[in-house]
Amino acid sequence: MSNAALETISGNLYDYPRYYDLVFGSDWKAEFDFLTDCFEKHASGIVQRLFEPACGTGRLLYRFAKAGFDVSGLDLNESAISFCNERLTRNGFPASCFVGEMAAFRLPQAVDAAFNTINSFRHLATEDAARNHLQCVADSLRTGGLYVLGLHLTPLAAEPVQDESWSAARGHLRVNSHLWITDRDLRSRQERCAMTYDVYTPTRSFRIAGSLTFRTYTAAQMERLLQDVKGLEIVTTYDFAYHIEQPIQVGPGTEDVVYVLRKA
Repeated sequence: MSNAALETISGNLYDYPRYYDLVFGSDWKAEFDFLTDCFEKHASGIVQRLFEPACGTGRLLYRFAKAGFDVSGLDLNESAISFCNERLTRNGFPASCFVGEMAAFRLPQAVDAAFNTINSFRHLATEDAARNHLQCVADSLRTGGLYVLGLHLTPLAAEPVQDESWSAARGHLRVNSHLWITDRDLRSRQERCAMTYDVYTPTRSFRIAGSLTFRTYTAAQMERLLQDVKGLEIVTTYDFAYHIEQPIQVGPGTEDVVYVLRKA
């Protein structure tokens, strides 16, 4: 069956955690190793308690729990949180993730590190929401703790990437995902995207089609935002190659960046 002939379902792509987890959880090892290296290299003291805002299906939290860390997370999507907690409990860990707003939360206990590595930060639609989120994270970290934040900036010295595709398979299930920009307005700071999952099983093939809106950030805009947050300092920056020994210098042409922020 060609892609053009696939039955199409319109919906919220985050309401299908099984497919999301397959596509975005298949290459977890590089992020896991990089984050572990960040904790060891840039945090003060031992990192044991981890928190992931916008944790989704917990594709990384689950692996950190298996590695002996104490994990927790939040997400707005109830389906994703249910999937995440069910996997944690099925493997003998507490159901420690909860439905919550990324820009308005408080944790019962300070954590050693937090992370958000795949652009979820840009779902926060306003400057106030983004600032509130960063302040919530800062208030949730113990002194010397880290927030590792990855996102796509809007490069001013190069043409930004217009589309991305991912594919993954497990058993008899295969999912091809495609995301492309449909509109970018730098004045309103909005980037609108279309995204699809093409799902293939032994008995059925279909497409789930949805849309996403991201807030845009140039390097200078992101730097100004971070300067407004009390208690967080930029330690270093990396790109999405995740090489711990190869930090980058963020400039007008930077697109993929991981900020390593530390609680002062």
